[in-house]
Amino acid sequence: MKTIDVACAVIVRNGSFLVTQRGAGMDRSGKWEFPGGKTEKHETAEQCIMREIKEELDINIKVIRWLDPVEHTYPDITIRLIPCIAEIISGTITVHEHSDHKWVSMKELMSFEWLPADIPVVKQVLNTEL
Repeated sequence: MKTIDVACAVIVRNGSFLVTQRGAGMDRSGKWEFPGGKTEKHETAEQCIMREIKEELDINIKVIRWLDPVEHTYPDITIRLIPCIAEIISGTITVHEHSDHKWVSMKELMSFEWLPADIPVVKQVLNTEL
């Protein structure tokens, strides 16, 4: 089975975290995730996350630091999720692919129906000093 690299951003603002819900046309629609996407050929995880967040949410971010990558195997694909902590440097959120987005507190993070690959990232965030 093929493994693909996917970068995701844990975007933090005033102690809250941006979470996004996958839209109707996406695989595993309705599940919640930290926004991001697949890395393209010859693209670093940082280049990928900056591009994906601009495409999906119309904002520019700055990576603060990287968290530990997570591998997860779905029935059809294995992904290596490369998460970062980030902050917005410009723009106003406009969702282009997701059906919803929310700013949530750390306490609220575990109350969402997350994509399985994102659950270990949520646990890392809960155990990280920001």
